[in-house]
Order: sequence, then structure tokens, then C-alpha cells
Amino acid sequence: MRPTFILRATHQRTPLIKFIGKRTPPKSTDHTPKPHPASPTHSLPDSFANYRSKAQQHGPLGGQNNGNSSAPISSTPFGAATKGVMTYGAVGGKAGRSLGPVKPKEGEYFDRNELPRRFWRTQWSEEEIEAVTSGGASMFG
Repeated sequence: MRPTFILRATHQRTPLIKFIGKRTPPKSTDHTPKPHPASPTHSLPDSFANYRSKAQQHGPLGGQNNGNSSAPISSTPFGAATKGVMTYGAVGGKAGRSLGPVKPKEGEYFDRNELPRRFWRTQWSEEEIEAVTSGGASMFG
């Protein structure tokens, strides 16, 4: 016999939290848009187009015309319409070769092998390679 199982079967579980009153949703809820309390302007944008003309994501979204409405609207390869010249900030709007040579700053390195030899990756021995490929079985055979 299992006395613990029998005791649990006879005991009714009672919740530790007691709710007072009937559970009813509020009669009226205000769903009007409000600015976030931590927003810098404490105001909502006039429209999505106005917001998009000022928004930044890896550079200006609306191009370099600073919201000039007289610029023609062009379509990007991704289907979104933008104003003016299609640019994506300082890097995406130019060819890579026009940015100039890429060199690390003083004390920075692009690869671990440019560091002193003590920081290089250690080479694997043939025994270690065999142990990994055999799943460790070659170490005991």
C-alpha cells in the first residue's frame, strides 16, 4: 500500500490566495494612444509618415533630404517607398571602396594571429584529432 498516495487523494487542495468579490473586467477602459512616460518629447507624432521622416535606424530612414517633401519618392528593393536618394546612413549608401582603407587602430587587431605568438590558437595533435573523430574510442583501444 501507498499511504502517501491515499492521503493525497483524500485531501482537497485549497489555494493560498483569497480573492475578494466577483472577478469582473472594468466597465470602461481608455484605449486612446498616449505617449510613453519616458519619451523625450512627451507627445505623439502627427502621423506615421511624419514619424518615419524623423526616425533613425542605422541612419536616417527618409534619406538625406531631411524630410523635404519636394524630393521624388523612390522605391527601395525591399518594397518600402522612401523620399529622395536611397541611402542607409554612412556605410550602406556608398560603395565599400569609397570608404577608404580599413586599418585597425593602435593596439587593435583583426585576427588573433596578428597578436604575439603566446595568444595564438594552439594546433591540434594527430592524437587529439583521432580522439575527437572516433568519439573517444581510440583512446582506449
